[in-house]
Amino acid sequence: MIYCRGMCVMVKYQEIANELRNQIQEGVYKAGEQLALEREMCEQYGVSRITIKKAVDQLVKDGLVVKRRGSGTFVKSLASEDVHDISMANQFSGFSKVFEGHEIATKVVRFDIIHPTAEVAEKLNITTDDFVYDIVRLRQVDGDPVVIEYTNMPIELIPGIKREVLENSIYRYIEEQLHFKIQSAHRFIRALLPTPEEEELLHIDHGTMPILEVEQIAFLDDGRAFEYSKAHHRGDKQVFRVVSIR
Repeated sequence: MIYCRGMCVMVKYQEIANELRNQIQEGVYKAGEQLALEREMCEQYGVSRITIKKAVDQLVKDGLVVKRRGSGTFVKSLASEDVHDISMANQFSGFSKVFEGHEIATKVVRFDIIHPTAEVAEKLNITTDDFVYDIVRLRQVDGDPVVIEYTNMPIELIPGIKREVLENSIYRYIEEQLHFKIQSAHRFIRALLPTPEEEELLHIDHGTMPILEVEQIAFLDDGRAFEYSKAHHRGDKQVFRVVSIR
């Protein structure tokens, strides 16, 4: 087991599941490709078949892999030819990684440092006397605006963010420069009508299209909340795919 601040936060099967998840996200295992056999992973990680089974079952629950009786375990393909797909497989990789291979542009609409509202402070488990980044970004794919991101992050936890980071990938900065591990997120998705400013930024004719709001609280692997955000997506540009496992 791995311990943090006196509390058990990860056991061996979760550690193996995380490593396999990263390999899938990074393309080590590609869509349709078979994972190593259970006995091979037992030898690789020095654990029992029960541990490997629990790790793979976690990936099945995440919607990343599928078990085929008599054949093995294979990486699922969640790609969509017509729309951009936001799935469990890539939700922690950041916008740039999700749309890798496309021309990505980011316009920083607002970048301030403020005291959080009571709601934001509660979500991030901080106080209203603390400071957060107040960030609004317009993200474009191949020249088309697809999402406006409203983001708050605690400065004490995520220091050093500059405009250059905002124009690229905050998640990459967090993992590669601050050496934190992004672990999980709680998401709430709802349909809304865009504001006049959002209609202008997203190139939506007035009254013609709803937007999809994705409210998110994201956590590091030690359980600390590092991001509270609301992303407003054009309703015709995104698909949010949920895989339910009984």
